Amino acid sequence: MTKGNINVSVENIFPLIKKFLYSDHEIFLRELISNATDATLKLKHLTSIGDSKSEYGNPQIEVKIDKDAKKLHIIDQGLGMTAEEVEKYINQVAFSGAEEFLDKYKDAAKDSGIIGHFGLGFYSAFMVAEKVEIITKSHKDEPAAHWTCDGSPQFTLEGSDKTERGTEIILHIAEDSTEFLEEGRIGELLSKYNKFMPIPIKFGMKTETLPKPEDAKEEDPVPTQEVDNIINNPNPAWTKQPTDLEEDDYKNFYRELYPMQFEEPLFNIHLNVDYPFNLTGILYFPKMTNDLNIQKDRIQLYQNQVFVTDNVEGIVPEFLTMLRGVIDSPDIPLNVSRSYLQADGAVKKISSYITRKVADKLKSLFNANREDFEKKWDDIKIVIEYGMLSEEKFFDKADAFALYPTVDGTYYTYEELYNKIKAKQTNKDDKLVILYASDTDAQHSYIEAAKAKGYEVLLLDSPIVSHLIQKLETTKENISFARVDGDHIDNLIKKEDTSISKLSEEEKTKLDELLKEVIPAEKFSVQLEAMDSDASPFIITQPEFMRRMKEMQQTGGGGGMFGMGNMPEMYNLVVNTNSELVGDILNTKTKKKQERLINQSLDLARLSQGLLKGEELTNFIKRSYDMIK
Repeated sequence: MTKGNINVSVENIFPLIKKFLYSDHEIFLRELISNATDATLKLKHLTSIGDSKSEYGNPQIEVKIDKDAKKLHIIDQGLGMTAEEVEKYINQVAFSGAEEFLDKYKDAAKDSGIIGHFGLGFYSAFMVAEKVEIITKSHKDEPAAHWTCDGSPQFTLEGSDKTERGTEIILHIAEDSTEFLEEGRIGELLSKYNKFMPIPIKFGMKTETLPKPEDAKEEDPVPTQEVDNIINNPNPAWTKQPTDLEEDDYKNFYRELYPMQFEEPLFNIHLNVDYPFNLTGILYFPKMTNDLNIQKDRIQLYQNQVFVTDNVEGIVPEFLTMLRGVIDSPDIPLNVSRSYLQADGAVKKISSYITRKVADKLKSLFNANREDFEKKWDDIKIVIEYGMLSEEKFFDKADAFALYPTVDGTYYTYEELYNKIKAKQTNKDDKLVILYASDTDAQHSYIEAAKAKGYEVLLLDSPIVSHLIQKLETTKENISFARVDGDHIDNLIKKEDTSISKLSEEEKTKLDELLKEVIPAEKFSVQLEAMDSDASPFIITQPEFMRRMKEMQQTGGGGGMFGMGNMPEMYNLVVNTNSELVGDILNTKTKKKQERLINQSLDLARLSQGLLKGEELTNFIKRSYDMIK
């Protein structure tokens, strides 16, 4: 039997491990099962190239709880170790970097995720155990070894009578960690971290129903048998070639990832690259809503089938964090902080690869079945529009598949839209004006006025539209967007001015003064316009710039920098000087009647914009009934 001190001159590193990793001490199980998996996969490799005389067989990893003895066992049938290897890998290598670790991480260890940096994975066991034993038998023809350590730098190493190849780690669970002797807690951790590990993991037994024998009677009990309870799927869909998978395989895997999700995904993107880095995975587009606060953290990040995190910001471009699925890359470090990941060169390349891959997939789906793509547009547009805003490369590629639907349900790409409206919607300054609505019911009369002139009106109703059109206006040449209720249609797309007012300059001045006496200046800016005589007498519009700033402010960005923290609700009141009613107002003899006609006309215009509410609406209705009487 050997006794000795672990090769570390810092007097006691174990309290440091416990202290620094305490916030995440559940990962000990992930680390120990990862080690067991590595030992098994290394054996597989050695037997395949003839470097081991051992039979590989069908090895599995077993996790066992002995609640009475307060012990947790992790048993593998992998490579195993000789006494010499235990001395080397457990006592020396693990702590060869300990000095450096302490200097470098003692202030920031919690943030940096020290496990994995210096082969400390095994020692994470001491976060939950007061004593750890290793009983191991190498695949080489050498005696088994038994190592024990109680969390001080002292250890013992002696022979063991273990006859089967592999390693058993026994954790004597500490008083403050007895939660890890609960079956439910261990089951939860295995499901979280080890659900797709490449080696079968056994956790207890389960009862399986057998088919009834042919000669069985109705009343005979259904036969059952006890079988190993394997908690993982060692061959998940993302580890296979896309050519080996059917559409149903992708849908079944989605259900495996999200058992509580009842809606089918719209489509998936299979990632598979081996240069300049290794990356596999499957991303799913779920049905989206217009809510930008939808749950993120649904993409799971794995390293060689070991779960790392579901906070993938910085690895996956932000606009894709709304998707679901799995990304697996051996090039992503297992235990590092978020800030480290975001600065890592390989990770940045991964992020831009995923962006490109998603854009290419969207383009191919659009080309393969445009009709189907159009049907799904409302469910995916928020991701695409967000991507166009936040990722320059995605914006460039999006021209091929980003759609602009009209209020009548026709879908155009940008190029198609441009060619369709160029002739009619170019104004007198040679600028193309793209009209859009955000609510077909509320803006119905304005849409109809635009359609009467043969103009196309887009329906753009996602919460980031104001940001997106700003981006398009600064990127595309000589265009501007105007919401259809932003002004009278002739002002939105100004052609050569040919309109003649029925009113003289003197009458216009008189009308202007009259209106301004009655209409509150803090709410409405009055402008007189000569329009068609059958156009509405009063039209309320909101200046495009003001409204857009308010909208951008509500979804973040925009308004703040213009100092419009609390922008007042200002509207334009466009008064049609050619309307018969406006002529009547001007020619009415009594001031009281003039005021009543102005207020009634203003309230009708406000009503059409949904701006008449509360007491004002009650008064308007009462007044209208009085007029009928």
